[in-house]
Amino acid sequence: MASVSLEKVQKNYGTLNVLEAVDLEIADGEFVVLVGPSGCGKSTLLRMIAGLEEISAGEIRIGERVVNDVAPKDRDIAMVFQSYALYPHMDVAANMGFSLALRKTDKQAIDTRVGGAADRLGLNKLLARLPRQLSGGQRQRVAMGRAIVRDPKVFLFDEPLSNLDAKLRVHMRTEIKALHQQLKTTSVYVTHDQTEAMTMADRIVVMHDGVVQQVGAPLELYDHPSNTFVAGFIGSPGMNFLPATIKRSADFVAAILADGQKLPVLASLPVSEGDKVTVGLRPEHLHVAGDGDMSAEVEVVEPLGLSTQFYARLAGQQICVFVMGRVAVKPGDTVRLSATASDLHLFDPETGQRIN
Repeated sequence: MASVSLEKVQKNYGTLNVLEAVDLEIADGEFVVLVGPSGCGKSTLLRMIAGLEEISAGEIRIGERVVNDVAPKDRDIAMVFQSYALYPHMDVAANMGFSLALRKTDKQAIDTRVGGAADRLGLNKLLARLPRQLSGGQRQRVAMGRAIVRDPKVFLFDEPLSNLDAKLRVHMRTEIKALHQQLKTTSVYVTHDQTEAMTMADRIVVMHDGVVQQVGAPLELYDHPSNTFVAGFIGSPGMNFLPATIKRSADFVAAILADGQKLPVLASLPVSEGDKVTVGLRPEHLHVAGDGDMSAEVEVVEPLGLSTQFYARLAGQQICVFVMGRVAVKPGDTVRLSATASDLHLFDPETGQRIN
């Protein structure tokens, strides 16, 4: 196993900057998830760690070794791709052991490693099958097994679950997390799915337009997003944003919405009378209450069984409200909503940065 260190890593295509001065330290044995929308640079960064993309500037270390000019096969990494990339004419055992066979590893050693990986992944009964005889989830497990048998210093995962259906994605992300807890191998995982990031990562790296926006533990990013992009990206459903003006007196601090309705604000926040702010409120932090301070008109209701999610119009903005249990509301209803000051997030409306 090994740590991974990125120092001022950049990627340019001519005059186009795809990645801008990325600094990142990944500890030995850590599971780090790179997350962000399509085109943010996360897969490019992963491919640069793998050696599949050239580095325009900066330095990448795996362990103590600088690998900028080291060939991918010599970096002691294993990569699991979005496409399974299995050889169709080889059975599962041959696919899993192929990289070892290329290295002319002893057949007994290959069989031992393949057998051990098959045990971990529940593939023992499938070793004689061809890829076309496997389901999508089984093929992805074979691809993971092929990486495991190499016993690399670092695992790299490039959106490995995006081709699977929703139920199988949940199952496979649990398997990958359990596998990491067992192997303790340094892992870097790329996804656009923030739920995968939240449930799997030791730390999350949120990226946007080639820039790292924030790095931290999942709940750290959820509770203290550094800007409106992170706040809107982390959490499902995403955070609501409302423009407001600060009203401050000796007795209270409030955020006054466009229609005059108000939200309580922590007195300790560095805001002054008349300041323009963007209020962030997570859907699960809005409460339906008969004596709520705010009034909103329901537009769409989504009953989920265990919970209810609905969209409403508040101060001219559409907001999402998430409530555990079942709520008897329908489109056109007026509901009273409340929120506590400690659940509010305030952001600078011009820069998008969090007001701490």
